[in-house]
Amino acid sequence: MGYYLGMTDSEIVDKISEEVQVIKKFIEYEETKIARFGYKILHAILAPIIKTFWIGEVIGLENIPKTGGCIIAANHESYFDFLCFTAICPRKLHYLAAEKFFRSSFWRPIMRLTGQIKVDRHSKDKEEAYGQVISALKQHRIIGIFPEGTRTADGELNRAFTGIAKFALKAQVPIVPVGIIGTYDIMSRHDKFPRLKKARIILGKPMYFHHHYDKHDDKLIHREVTNQVMREIANLVGKVYKHLDEEEKPHDK
Repeated sequence: MGYYLGMTDSEIVDKISEEVQVIKKFIEYEETKIARFGYKILHAILAPIIKTFWIGEVIGLENIPKTGGCIIAANHESYFDFLCFTAICPRKLHYLAAEKFFRSSFWRPIMRLTGQIKVDRHSKDKEEAYGQVISALKQHRIIGIFPEGTRTADGELNRAFTGIAKFALKAQVPIVPVGIIGTYDIMSRHDKFPRLKKARIILGKPMYFHHHYDKHDDKLIHREVTNQVMREIANLVGKVYKHLDEEEKPHDK
């Protein structure tokens, strides 16, 4: 406790808080033993079923780098987006998943068994989750992110958050844009049960942003990179990304 001698109680609390924040930024992503085997088992069981009933055409699977870290950035129409993409992905995939999945008695075991990363969308402090994403990418893992943050309500593309750019520039990894077509018709956010319809998945070529690696803390660059990725996703799904001219908003992360 000698380190804190001479400080008031308030100063000690502030200092400890600062140190905790620093520690959080360096939290490593560590995959549990259960997740190492759980992912393989669930993938072996569920992937053939999902492919049979809900996946039609897949284009550009060769665009996923065979080694190294990368980010998969896809549009978000349905819960079936991550189920379908995980079923066809040749490499293990870790999604940045909303806190509600970890509270759900149905989804929580699946999240734990497959090593997904929790992010609390309602918390102002996301450093722990962000630190784990960067750590996972530097461990040469693949991170799956839906830049829109939530499922579309009408089938159109929502305005994207800038986390994909922040992660890609900080970890110096490529972003693979993915267009998922048809999952809205399988099970939109308004539906309680899925329909037996086929989704189409199109992967674009990896997008590299080497010229921005030294600007990984620049919010304007984050928005610029995010817009480039969203334009490519829009092209893949045959839609228009309508949010290019909107001003930067305080909630962007």
